[in-house]
Amino acid sequence: MLTGLLGGTLPLAHGLDFSGYLRGGLGTSTGSQSQQCFQLPGASSKFRLGNECEQLAELALSHDLLRLDDGSRLGLYGMVQLYNAYDHTPRFDGDFGRTRLVQGYAYWNGVQALNGGAVWAGRRYYKRNSIDISDFFYWNQSATGGGLEDIPIGDLKYSLAFSRKDNFDQTRYISRYDFNVAGFQTNPNGLLELGASYIDKPSNMQDAHSGWSVTAQHKQQNFLNWGGVNTLALQYGEGPGVALGSTGDIGTRRDSASYRLVEFFDWQIGPRWGGQLQFVYQTDKRDTGDQHWLSTGGRTVYGFAEQWKLATELGYDQVQAPGGTRKLTKLTLAPTWSPRGLTFKNAHPEVRFYVTYAKWNRAAQDAANLLAAGSALSDTGSFGSSLDGANLGVQLEHSW
Repeated sequence: MLTGLLGGTLPLAHGLDFSGYLRGGLGTSTGSQSQQCFQLPGASSKFRLGNECEQLAELALSHDLLRLDDGSRLGLYGMVQLYNAYDHTPRFDGDFGRTRLVQGYAYWNGVQALNGGAVWAGRRYYKRNSIDISDFFYWNQSATGGGLEDIPIGDLKYSLAFSRKDNFDQTRYISRYDFNVAGFQTNPNGLLELGASYIDKPSNMQDAHSGWSVTAQHKQQNFLNWGGVNTLALQYGEGPGVALGSTGDIGTRRDSASYRLVEFFDWQIGPRWGGQLQFVYQTDKRDTGDQHWLSTGGRTVYGFAEQWKLATELGYDQVQAPGGTRKLTKLTLAPTWSPRGLTFKNAHPEVRFYVTYAKWNRAAQDAANLLAAGSALSDTGSFGSSLDGANLGVQLEHSW
């Protein structure tokens, strides 16, 4: 009967596919025996080269349970994440670590009735858009839910998702609807994607509000003939939609708003020289006062020997908020052993030997004292009342 419903025979399932990502290392700082990470209070990200303070692994298994006569595939995907802070026994549990099933969903890909589109249900990293050098997931619709994905109609692809919970840290179940249309060809090698999210007001919560957000994103292939991609995204949200793609605080009033401009450019000129530049500007309008975040910087990678390259990253963050303008500048130099290539991307594994220097102003320290006591920028952190500090360490990063 199942064969008849699905419209094809049920061949034997194929083998498991194993993929993953990991990074880990050790480091020290000029302020203590442990490495300190530099992030400006009020900034949504930090420049990450030589500035990561955790052991992290994400291990995934996927399995096509059935392959049907029409070419579609039914299967399961799961991913376990292991996290542990530096300088603590790697138990991946307790106050300084965790082990989580961050993805677990069923999929039906290449559905003939959907013109080759897909159906999914479960907990999933869904339509995550990020900047590599700062690990900033600026448009991230990940959630526990389900939907229809990339259904071709004409030259465009349509996706619709319904979800109830973004991640483990979201304590309440909140209904969110995401709609995306991709594939608008605006110019040669240029594609536009549009997306909208609506967050429903929970009926059983007092002082809760509904919200919404919209995003327009353009990607230009082979920008400037430098072999990379330029990405420009414009985002706006109100109420709980101020998270700009994910679910914000459901208590955020509808007269609160956020808008953001994201611009970043990858390049790879030949096998030895590549990198990425970013510019982010965000304004948050709240009844407690407006906040403006600016983040700009870049990383270059140059291969100077057969298996060695030099990575250099310079980043600047600024947050203008009630109480003053906070500033942080961070510079990292990292000779890197890269046995599988010298490019900026797709050259894992890499072993980086780095030195990082950061400098911040008094307004940044005052904000850290209030919002992140004990952190690197606060006067109760490793660097005390100093307004600068440095890290020295080694890190392995790998993906497959």
